[in-house]
Amino acid sequence: MKYMSMFDKIDLHLIRVLHTVLTERSVSRAALRLGMYQPAVSAALKRLRELAGDPLLVRSGSGMVPTEAGLRMVEPAAHILRSAEMLFSDARSFDPAATAHTFSLAASDYLDPVFLPQLVAQLKSQAPGCRIDIFPLSADADYRHQLAQGQVDVVIGNWLKPPDDLHLGRLFGDEVVSLVANHHPSVKRGWDTEAWLAVDHIAPMPTHPGARGVIDDHLASQGLMRNVVARCPHFGQIPAMVAESLLVLTTGRHYCERFLDHLPVQILPCPVQFPRMMYYQLWHERTHSSAAGRWLREQIKAVAAALRKADPEAFAAA
Repeated sequence: MKYMSMFDKIDLHLIRVLHTVLTERSVSRAALRLGMYQPAVSAALKRLRELAGDPLLVRSGSGMVPTEAGLRMVEPAAHILRSAEMLFSDARSFDPAATAHTFSLAASDYLDPVFLPQLVAQLKSQAPGCRIDIFPLSADADYRHQLAQGQVDVVIGNWLKPPDDLHLGRLFGDEVVSLVANHHPSVKRGWDTEAWLAVDHIAPMPTHPGARGVIDDHLASQGLMRNVVARCPHFGQIPAMVAESLLVLTTGRHYCERFLDHLPVQILPCPVQFPRMMYYQLWHERTHSSAAGRWLREQIKAVAAALRKADPEAFAAA
């Protein structure tokens, strides 16, 4: 109780006056350095003397010198001031080269297969001491809750209509196409809307409870429904499943193109007109003003821009 009573009487301004008076060894010079009137510094010094039960600064000839108690306070006062400056400067600025910060993000593996590897490489090249946690977007995880509770800093994915209760940054857009095995009948026959809806489709698991995904959301808005006979939480494994079956995967062209050289698959246009598949990064108000959070979002944006620049025909700026 005594400690709390004493603590309530001390503020950072008093500590600053204490340190300045003791190091300048002059009330008038301390006033100039602090940008205060001398009577105000004298009044603050009087409060400090009462709190310490010691004069702190005494006359010695024509000048003033700290008492033994005053000398013992110089370094602790300096430490408090340095800590306070660091406390608030860290909120305003961020040094990636010196940080040991842990960045947490959630993303689905239906992103371009090189996106996350390039992002991790860029983060580690510029912030070698940082830690990176990447969580999946799955039906078991509520990304809104994760963002609000600070479990993740950023969510990266695609939404037909991104949620309006979160901050968002557009990354890129991609054409919607279908991926089929080389032996799929549609390669030779082609397909119209009715035939495309009737074939066996494979789709990813929903990214959160109640979600249908951008493909099925758009179809529902047109009063259409495709024949989804398989769902898989591991999007990166779906192209291999397509290659060995008659299943059809419908997603972004750039993702599909990554598999053309090493799987017996082909890309076919969809007979249904889809809007471009738009990819975003989402974040909560909690990290909106964070210097570390801003830096992370800038790196994500830069990696997306590099992908667009490397293949401008496949990617379109959002």
